[in-house]
Amino acid sequence: TMSVVEIAPGFYNIRGHFKRMAIDLGTHMSLVRLASGKFLVIDAVEVTPEIKAGIDALTDGGANIEAVVFVHPFHTLHCMAFYRMYPHALYVGCPRHLRLMKEIPWAGDLNVCEWRDRWAPEVQMRIPAGAEFVNPLPERSNHFNSVFVFHATSRTLHVDDTLLYFEHVPLLARLVIPRGSMKFHFSMKGPGLLPHPDSAFLFRDWMNKLVADWDVENLCTAHTGNKIGGARAQIQALIQSSEATFQKLSQQKRKHYEPGHDKDLGAMNPQGNECG
Repeated sequence: TMSVVEIAPGFYNIRGHFKRMAIDLGTHMSLVRLASGKFLVIDAVEVTPEIKAGIDALTDGGANIEAVVFVHPFHTLHCMAFYRMYPHALYVGCPRHLRLMKEIPWAGDLNVCEWRDRWAPEVQMRIPAGAEFVNPLPERSNHFNSVFVFHATSRTLHVDDTLLYFEHVPLLARLVIPRGSMKFHFSMKGPGLLPHPDSAFLFRDWMNKLVADWDVENLCTAHTGNKIGGARAQIQALIQSSEATFQKLSQQKRKHYEPGHDKDLGAMNPQGNECG
């Protein structure tokens, strides 16, 4: 069913539909119960009457939704409808959301570290290094980067596209993608990482620091499902098994790299995104 699922105490996930060429790639949103009793909503899906009933039951008809954060620049289809349903909350988005959706009275921008730290240490947010976040191009294919959101109490990590976990795989696709496998988003090998020889290593080192800092037990991914239990070990295994890919990407980018034609990598995404 498309209702609210409790992943771990205080962390709820809702699966939605997202179809491309008749294939349902899925999408998701999450709700975190803060220590205050209020809720932080992450992303939005199409809110059916069943989903609305689930959200309203948890949040006292939406009265306890403190804020809504949209963490992927291109997950935009249901933001406006969610805002119209629950207009009283604080709305915080990526720079692209703020550019596109002027009707929402944005309270904050996730590119500003004070907003990423707003609910820390309870809820922690980081932006991957080595990839464009403010204005990812080309828009059609560069959907790699998004804000990672970790709820420390439930040890649950919410990620949109950067990590893929294949909980549900159509029968024919299982030959290529085994059920229960985890991958980095396919655009990592395309436009996902910055055109700089070091971007793949910056991203790899950022991922390593993430799993060192965050004890991730559960992982909720937009496409195509959730890894309940043992997520940290599987993410670590993915980073290790991708080393040859990182090396190859670095070599490819070195061939096409022209110094001075890109942004300063150091300014792209602050190392580890520490804010203070």
